[in-house]
Amino acid sequence: MIEFFKEPNIDWMGKAKYFYALSAILLLAGWVSIFAKGGLYYGIDFKGGTNVDVRFAQPPNIDHLRSALTARGLGNSEIQSIGNVGAGNSNEVLVFVGQNGTSDEARDSSKAQVLAALNAAYNSENVGKPDLNAATASNLAAHLTQKDPLNLSAAAGEKYQQLARQILDYRDRTLNGLVTNFDDLGKVAGVTPAVLASLKDGYALGPFAIRTAEIVGAKVGAELRRQAVFVTLYALAGMLVYIAFRFEWVFGAAAVLAVFHDVLITLGFFSLLHYEISLTVIAALLTLVGYSMNDTIVIFDRIRENNRLLRKEDFAAVVNKSINQTLSRTILTSGLTFLTVLVLFLMGGQVLRAFSFALVVGIVVGTYSSFGIAAPLVVWWHRWKGQGAAAGTGPAAGNKTRSSEAAAGRLAPAGRR
Repeated sequence: MIEFFKEPNIDWMGKAKYFYALSAILLLAGWVSIFAKGGLYYGIDFKGGTNVDVRFAQPPNIDHLRSALTARGLGNSEIQSIGNVGAGNSNEVLVFVGQNGTSDEARDSSKAQVLAALNAAYNSENVGKPDLNAATASNLAAHLTQKDPLNLSAAAGEKYQQLARQILDYRDRTLNGLVTNFDDLGKVAGVTPAVLASLKDGYALGPFAIRTAEIVGAKVGAELRRQAVFVTLYALAGMLVYIAFRFEWVFGAAAVLAVFHDVLITLGFFSLLHYEISLTVIAALLTLVGYSMNDTIVIFDRIRENNRLLRKEDFAAVVNKSINQTLSRTILTSGLTFLTVLVLFLMGGQVLRAFSFALVVGIVVGTYSSFGIAAPLVVWWHRWKGQGAAAGTGPAAGNKTRSSEAAAGRLAPAGRR
């Protein structure tokens, strides 16, 4: 393995107070920000909003669409392609607009905002004619009645109302809400060349159509937040059990506290820099839980090995030696991973910005907490345990024959000592 340092001799435990001070500052700054802002900034996944289904005549340019939404104050909207995405020719997207309220008025307001952004992006407002893809049955029937292409005179109203419903039903059901060629409507019963000519004269075909607009309530978002918290706690509990079984319970408790510390600091940075918490960010946080725990276990495993070989040394010295021995490995793995996610953060675009930011912060904090938080906690426990035994007050006081060195650092199970 590549060695970045040749036999380093850094007193990590002697600097533990500085690590704790740095963590206290980061935690305080982040959580003061969270409380001052009234909580974390949740994405649409958690706070609810409106799903607007838009179908285009041609595969849309997502960046162009996002810019149009941003120009209308909808920069936080999420855009998801649906349909044949893998082939690169998806003509349909879902625009998820955050909002307060679940009323019809809130839904219609979001739909109108998206429509205005689309009209501005595709110049649909300047064609001079109404869009057939946005026409209603009453408007279409009124147009046909006025033009009377079938020369029905007195009975025109009822007949054209029925014909308008047939045309729009064909548009919505057969053509998936979007007419791209007037001649396609010739397949509708009752649509004659004269009717087609009337439609061409009075309407234009826009490049997109809004198919549906549906409310996603805040109650669903609250349930997602609750599930996200439980998933994280379950992961931490499982790791606590594993490490307690693999080493000692104090090692498991220290590792879980360190990982909990990583998550809290990362959330604090999200509040300070106003990044939103979404489902992808939760996935990133869970990834970091596992990544940080892996670094911690590597150090703990080396501590256990060295403690069997260096039984006469002070436990803090054993921990220092173990961290120094794994330092090159830590820098190599964490450094390369950090460079990867940094590139993702800088060049991954707006969609991946919050996700990659969580990874960037979490990898730095998670690596630091393995030797700066978890290991000093274990050393502190063993010192307290040893002092309590000497004074007759600690948890080891009942065993008078145990040496202070053993009380401070024997990690292996009884069958392996």
